[in-house]
Amino acid sequence: MAILLSMKDVPAKFVDLLGDGTKAFASVATVLKDGSPQVTPVWFDMAGPRVRINTATGRVKSRTMTEGRKVALSIMDPANPYRYLQIRGTVTKVTKDGADAHIDKLAHKYLGTDYPFRQPGEDRILIEIEPESVQTMG
Repeated sequence: MAILLSMKDVPAKFVDLLGDGTKAFASVATVLKDGSPQVTPVWFDMAGPRVRINTATGRVKSRTMTEGRKVALSIMDPANPYRYLQIRGTVTKVTKDGADAHIDKLAHKYLGTDYPFRQPGEDRILIEIEPESVQTMG
């Protein structure tokens, strides 16, 4: 099954990196207010053509990944670090709606259990990214 991104299909030999069957992390790059880059490894999943990540309010990602901001993600094959996929895109949606269920879904993908790191009073945020370009290696 090919995952359709807005600009083209992901090459077939890289589709597995985006699926729920692979525990690949995405390193998400954003830009801080002072213009310096910031990179964070994150769990992710796909919702149709969009990449989805999750964070908590107050974290750097919640401040740098606002709607309309540009981001880049590098997704490395956990079994072969010389095989990776880079996605550049725009944050199209930031919402609290469904964010708690989403972090549990991601925790099941990566840990096999509900999200165990939730802090009292923590508000989760679901972030959707619309891909604009894809580059691959490997």
